Amino acid sequence: MAHRQLGQIFVDLGFLDEQALEKLVIEQQEQRPDEMIGQLAMEADLITDVQLAEALAEQMGLQVVKLEDLTLQADVLAQITEPMAQLYRIIPLSLKDSVLTIAMCDPQKLSILDELRTFLGYEVRPVVATEQSVNAALERYYASSSESFETLVADMEDDEQLSAAVDSAKGDGPIDLTSVEAIADSAPVRKLLNMVLLLAIKDRASDLHFEPFEDEFRIRVKADGVLYEMVPPPRHLAFAITTRIKVMSNLDIAERRMPQDGRIELSVGGHPVDLRVSVLPTMFGESVVLRILDRTNVDLDLVNLGLNPRVIQGFRDRITKPNGIVLVTGPTGSGKTTTLYAALVELNKVEDKLITTEDPVEYDIDGIVQCPIDSSIGVTFAACLRAILRQDPDKILVGEIRDLETAEIAVQASLTGHLVFSTLHTNDAPSTITRLKNMGVPAFLITATLEAILAQRLVRRICDKCKEETALTPELLSELELGAKDVEGKKIFKGRGCDNCNNTGYRGRVGLYELLSVNDEIKDLIIDGGSTELIRDAARRNGMVALREAGLERAFEGLTTVEEVIRETILDG
Repeated sequence: MAHRQLGQIFVDLGFLDEQALEKLVIEQQEQRPDEMIGQLAMEADLITDVQLAEALAEQMGLQVVKLEDLTLQADVLAQITEPMAQLYRIIPLSLKDSVLTIAMCDPQKLSILDELRTFLGYEVRPVVATEQSVNAALERYYASSSESFETLVADMEDDEQLSAAVDSAKGDGPIDLTSVEAIADSAPVRKLLNMVLLLAIKDRASDLHFEPFEDEFRIRVKADGVLYEMVPPPRHLAFAITTRIKVMSNLDIAERRMPQDGRIELSVGGHPVDLRVSVLPTMFGESVVLRILDRTNVDLDLVNLGLNPRVIQGFRDRITKPNGIVLVTGPTGSGKTTTLYAALVELNKVEDKLITTEDPVEYDIDGIVQCPIDSSIGVTFAACLRAILRQDPDKILVGEIRDLETAEIAVQASLTGHLVFSTLHTNDAPSTITRLKNMGVPAFLITATLEAILAQRLVRRICDKCKEETALTPELLSELELGAKDVEGKKIFKGRGCDNCNNTGYRGRVGLYELLSVNDEIKDLIIDGGSTELIRDAARRNGMVALREAGLERAFEGLTTVEEVIRETILDG
């Protein structure tokens, strides 16, 4: 059923006149199309927050409540964890007959209700409250997330009924699937897993690790490339938590001896989050790793990725050529795929056909044909690449060159007029050429097709809220093989540690890049069998800045620490 326009409701209720509404509509259309008309009216002091709540309730056919006048029960508040309450800006009011009533200040966001039903397993009924009263209630009723998580873990340790149910379900006999599903669907298990997921997404984590050991069950979160341990839940609940993850990702809960891979698609706070699930049987149970793919955290723009103007110009020169091979190299998790996506987005024009083959497809991009790899049915990179060449592509992305067969097809695609992008796992740009030779690609084909190699690393960015100047110690200078004169007049910084960065001193990451453009001198060296060191020297003479030097530039700019640069880069041989 279509709802009345909010602006018209303001007029009908006597909060605005037609002239004022017309001005607001013009401002919204011409200057602020992404903002709600109610927010604009509030900012212009044309309506109060109470009037906005009344109008929203009228529009959605809901009741208005005053949270200040209500006494909320602890058992109802416990249904919503602090991260969930803060993320969705909601307050639980009552729970009756499996219907949870919540107060919210933006009831137009219907997706929130669907997400809460998925997370909680209850039917959710909304009522409307003012933004001010919701914020006050959040401040009043919810403690910090760490305290909430610790309390939740402590409650689960004391839950004898849950413990007995788990012991019964995972006995040595045949698995009782009904009991297992009931445990995985139980409120404490749901609540704990929901909180872990929300905290991880809130902290912009890339991976979640659930690891069973003989005497403990460890949960670790990888944020900014470093693992942090959470308060461990009770060891006996490892089975329940891993089973819950398998249920969410549609995996076989009865299979506990074979590795399994799955996927969970969530919508959190109104934006889509994909979780890639990997289950691995171990001596003490199943180890589960979730890779978090949150599209809102990825800015597919070469400038915003942190490439400096010099590297961007050289990279753009190479990716706009009609044919050739462009490689991005680096270890797992260094952002190679993101860089290639950014390049493809820049090249995504209506006159060109772009096709990718990936394992798996990480981000869906409009206008690009994307093919997932499935080696279990024979859809390998090589097989997929052969089929892609029959689809009349102009530019091709091969997720990774893993073997000679894939490399040979990529070379043939390049020789027949296609621009091919791909990745390799090498330490730096010059050593990539040696790696291709070792795979069996002939030197004359490398020189005929290879246009550029971009090597990259990700280092942690210093937290802006607690950044302070520090000094270079003699030990650091020695490790960098620099003298005091080399750093004279230059400043370095570190993060002191604060609530914004979880007392790590770092928040977010920044990229380091070295670009090797293949010119005639380097081609001659490849043909003559020149060593990696000779190729590196030639590339530096032609303007290549090595990863270590790029890292020091970032450190002297105050973006990262010298320790991070040392950790992620090596000195050139």
